[in-house]
Amino acid sequence: MSFAPTSITMTDAADALREGMEAIVQGATTIDLSGLARFDSSAVSALLAWQRAASEKSVNLELVGLPEGLLSLAKLYGVDVLL
Repeated sequence: MSFAPTSITMTDAADALREGMEAIVQGATTIDLSGLARFDSSAVSALLAWQRAASEKSVNLELVGLPEGLLSLAKLYGVDVLL
């Protein structure tokens, strides 16, 4: 089971975060970010929250298709190794 957001910005981050959390609760083990067309720094926060939620459930959450720009933001904040 996977979850595939298309936008995670300050405008819609709360909805994306909630949808991702629901997907994890329902058994998602993959978040497909290849279709993520719009994102900002709030996406990094969402990814970290999803990883934390999965970890608490002892689930290995795989992030696939991470856009280079989002990876650059995570590196800038020094959290890329947590993703």
